Amino acid sequence: MITKMKKLTFLIYHKDYESFLKQMQELGVLHVETTQEGGLQSSSELEEKMQLTKHVAALAARLEALAADGGTDDGADAAAIVARMDAMDEEHHRTELELQRLRKDEAALLPWGDFSPERVDGLADVGYVMRFFVCPERNFDSGWAEAYNAIVVERREGRVYFVTLTAVGDEVQPDAELVRLPHVSLSAVRKDIADREAALAAHDNELAAVAQAYAGRLRAYEAELRTSLAFDRVELNTERAADNRLMVLQGWIPADCEKEVRQFLATQDVYYEIRAARKEDNAPIKLKNNAFVRMYEVLTKMYGMPDYGEFDPTPMIAPFFTLFFAFCLGDSGYGLILIALGLLLKRRLSPSMAGMMNLVITLGAATTVFGAVLGTFFGISLFDSGLPESVKRFMIAGKVDGTNYDKQMLLAIIVGIVHISVAMTVKAILTTVRYGFRESLSAWGWMLLVVGFVVTGSLTFLQMVPAEMSKWLFIGIGSVAGIGIYLLNNLGRNILVNIGAGLWDTYNMASGLMGDVLSYLRLYALGLAGGLLGGVFNQLAFMVQDAAGGVVGIVGCGLILVLGHSLNIAMSCLSAFVHPLRLTFVEYFKNSGYNGQGTAYRPFSLYRNND
Repeated sequence: MITKMKKLTFLIYHKDYESFLKQMQELGVLHVETTQEGGLQSSSELEEKMQLTKHVAALAARLEALAADGGTDDGADAAAIVARMDAMDEEHHRTELELQRLRKDEAALLPWGDFSPERVDGLADVGYVMRFFVCPERNFDSGWAEAYNAIVVERREGRVYFVTLTAVGDEVQPDAELVRLPHVSLSAVRKDIADREAALAAHDNELAAVAQAYAGRLRAYEAELRTSLAFDRVELNTERAADNRLMVLQGWIPADCEKEVRQFLATQDVYYEIRAARKEDNAPIKLKNNAFVRMYEVLTKMYGMPDYGEFDPTPMIAPFFTLFFAFCLGDSGYGLILIALGLLLKRRLSPSMAGMMNLVITLGAATTVFGAVLGTFFGISLFDSGLPESVKRFMIAGKVDGTNYDKQMLLAIIVGIVHISVAMTVKAILTTVRYGFRESLSAWGWMLLVVGFVVTGSLTFLQMVPAEMSKWLFIGIGSVAGIGIYLLNNLGRNILVNIGAGLWDTYNMASGLMGDVLSYLRLYALGLAGGLLGGVFNQLAFMVQDAAGGVVGIVGCGLILVLGHSLNIAMSCLSAFVHPLRLTFVEYFKNSGYNGQGTAYRPFSLYRNND
């Protein structure tokens, strides 16, 4: 659900404004409404602080990855730590560039061996010049040995490396590439490489020591910068009045924090007004749900927060997304793996990520139960196994009696119809709440037509309503719904225009609903594909065991089972996340009229190390 918000307007004398803002930041409940939301005013100082904050955050993340215990916060000079790390990074970069150059020199010298460039240069004192050439094997001419005193030094990878020794001034033109070698010996290059590698290792050791000593301090410094940055943004963009003597500040607080805020403001020399947020206000959104629904708020935020006048879709997302995920994954064995993985990672990850593991565990539990209902365990069909018939009665597997229709396929369609019916009901209620009953007659008409027909048809199929009565129910529901759809869809328009608009809506609704319902077949298709692929890995593994036999067969069978099912779990989990998300974001949100254009509630507060 969406937390009720209250709007606050303050008038503060400019000399008291900075002190007031700091206390409001410590209170940490006010979502400040400033010109920043429409277009951020900026300054060079603010831009520099923003860049510094990002830089410190990146450095802190690096140090935390190296610190075994997360590091400490001993109050050391954070700016000096940043400067030290920047200097270390600059030296590390320079050393890496030198190392790259030296390795190129080593590669160039390697075919020629270790020789002294000074002794080669000294040949000129006795009237000779040594030159270095390389050419393809097929181009090498043995006559060069006589013409140029050519001596082959190395043959490798189809190329010939050779030198010529000729008198100073003699023309040397073999059909080969003249090589310009670095004026240094191979041994000297390798010594320099060893020195640079030692310097990089020393840098890594120093960085690890810095991480152990200052990782916590740097993260605390980042929090200080973010706090200061939030303060500067609010202060810079505050509206000024009365020749800059009065500061005007507007913002929002949750309604349940009003008492706390009033008590604080009673101690301040400030004029203020508090009023309840209206539907047309662009009030920030703070979601408030129980522990189960709260795990799924991340999905709502991926699409967009609701408007203040909308409903929070998360309570509807939670059960349906869980069902969709379990249907797509559809294997009770894979569900057990997810539960084990979630429990393991929950202990190893940071608190923020550990919370995500609760969702993984929940989805794994749902998959375990639903996979058992579908009759699949690590690709093995439980329905075709030797389980008692009393157990198989609870499984949804095989064909509908007397037909060729798959039970799981029909279940997917039924789930889709229910999901869309819920969406249309939500849309009718939401439209009434936001715009009034007169403006929602068309939405109620479509809801009555679709949901009424679905309920009546279901009751008739279950023989809870006689066929003769159902016929009149269909006629009655269609007649009442038609009035809202074709005649009263807009009370301010001509009735003929309403009829035309209703016919157009009918075309769009008929074509759209059919496609929407068929989209839910992906639940059946993905579950079937994952189960079949798991079964294929099982067959392949035991074929290898039978063919190889002995220890080799057992090892091969085990490897195929582990690797095959690991791959299948990874692919199936990806599909089981993406496609239910698509059914939620497209089919459900479209039919429920959800916009998701709201602004998240972000209180003006102090930042902590773990924020």
